Amino acid sequence: MIVDDHPVVRDGLRGMFDHVDDIEVVAEAADGFQALAMARRARPHVALMDLRMPGLDGIGTIERLRTDHPEIKVIVLTTYDTDADVTRAMAAGVAGYLLKDAPREELHRAVRTAAAGGAVLAPSVASALISRPAAQEPSPRELEVLRLVARGAANKEIARALLISETTVKTHLKHVFAKLGVETRAAAVVVAMERGLL
Repeated sequence: MIVDDHPVVRDGLRGMFDHVDDIEVVAEAADGFQALAMARRARPHVALMDLRMPGLDGIGTIERLRTDHPEIKVIVLTTYDTDADVTRAMAAGVAGYLLKDAPREELHRAVRTAAAGGAVLAPSVASALISRPAAQEPSPRELEVLRLVARGAANKEIARALLISETTVKTHLKHVFAKLGVETRAAAVVVAMERGLL
């Protein structure tokens, strides 16, 4: 299944698989909600998923697919390889992460590998993960802040609950983001939960 909000990209990807004997495109979707509906109907083995889409984005779609259709292997296919995007995708449970400039043969190999239960990473993503410094754990105080974030508390509420200033809350969050390799509150909570920190 090909999931991308750009028709030109979907057409191009379908064309890449047109004459491949052992791979068939059984469904296409322009957003996450369509992808979930198509997954129920077409039962694909592998989904090629864009990250940036209107409505339900790639990460939200991956999380829903992992719950509703854990047998579908998801490969992220995007133009973005920032640490935050890669971390969120890995936390969501993808089978692979490729960039849209991947050659046709690499794409074919990735689909076969994912279908067989393997994992695939774009070379630039793999080298970034390998060269990333070992993850630091957030301090106990930073985890207190993050627990309150996970409950939906705003900075002002966190400051009041922990008897600290809002500036200190922001500083703690900045350190948490850096240590977890994320850029948003939601991503910090997801990664912390994946690591068993919350």
